[in-house]
Amino acid sequence: MADGVFDAVRTVLAIREYRDTKVGDDLIERIVEAARLTASSMNRQPWHFVVVRDRDHLRELGTLVATGPYIAQASFAVVAAYETDSIFGVSDLSRAIQSMVLTAWDEGVGSNWTGFGGLDAVRKHVGLGDGYTVLAVVPFGYPAKAVGLGRKNRKPLGEVASAEQAGTAFE
Repeated sequence: MADGVFDAVRTVLAIREYRDTKVGDDLIERIVEAARLTASSMNRQPWHFVVVRDRDHLRELGTLVATGPYIAQASFAVVAAYETDSIFGVSDLSRAIQSMVLTAWDEGVGSNWTGFGGLDAVRKHVGLGDGYTVLAVVPFGYPAKAVGLGRKNRKPLGEVASAEQAGTAFE
């Protein structure tokens, strides 16, 4: 059985340092296409993605997102926004962001979610209208350092999953 998706989930790490190597346009398109293809509630697709590749714009984004100054060193970043009036916008967009992260990782490109709301200055910087709320900016690039695939510090499955009801061992 092929384990491609599971292996990506099992091994993906947050990457905050990037090599000075461009990610090719075809791969960027594939990463954004993964977001577009993600399922959404009632197929409303209440999102918009702004791909930023320009070095000056990446530097500016790095100053606008308190948790992501390293955006400035990324090969590109995706500003991920949802339609403000969508009750499913945060959920649907979060799923789409994860699709981008996993697709990129499978191709050797690292990323990390930066920001979480409160990004109105980012919205204005990339020209999105008032009808959108920026949920996150996701920088992407080839990791600057070797990464240990699959080395995660996670609670045991039995501590975070139950069978049938909380407190019943999941086996």
